[in-house]
Amino acid sequence: MPSFKKLTSKIIPLPLDNIDTDQIIPARFLKAIDKESVVEGLFADWRYQSDGKPIPEFVLNQPAYQGANILLTGDNFGCGSSREHAPWALVGWGIHAIISTSFADIFNNNALKNGLLPILVDTKTHQSLFDLAEENPDAMLKINLEDQTVTLPNKNSFEFPIDAFAKKCLLNGMDQFGYIMSFESQIRDFESTQIEAGSII
Repeated sequence: MPSFKKLTSKIIPLPLDNIDTDQIIPARFLKAIDKESVVEGLFADWRYQSDGKPIPEFVLNQPAYQGANILLTGDNFGCGSSREHAPWALVGWGIHAIISTSFADIFNNNALKNGLLPILVDTKTHQSLFDLAEENPDAMLKINLEDQTVTLPNKNSFEFPIDAFAKKCLLNGMDQFGYIMSFESQIRDFESTQIEAGSII
């Protein structure tokens, strides 16, 4: 997966609490086995009418937010069943960071493993970001993962927490398997010494 170091983008405001994984990617789209083909299912029941036509009012369908990469959403984002397709669809659409006051644990873990950065903020900061998005829809946020900061248009910034191992993987563009494979030569050396010593048959 691509490395994540810095991101500058407008905010996509989606002020709804308890958005679950079935709303992010409805179950009928889970037959897809590759990350590209699940994009059409992202928020499908909110993005499209029953005849397949886009719903113009939905934020992801609005021209102003095409190309934006930061989703600002309500509390408890990603609740519900474990569904790796959810971060696949979000990243596939172009969303690389999500800001909320809380994330479901399973979604949070799936997101970090798939190059999607969940940013946790307090309620005061959360509301100020929604206010900013409403007052100035073109406002740009700057995310710096190395410093773990988000910088506002007025140059003020705030920090966000992230697990150290997850941060390392995102910065280097690797998942857990990729991290293990980065030690391939050391693993082979260890195995060879064990074989020579008769520890491995």
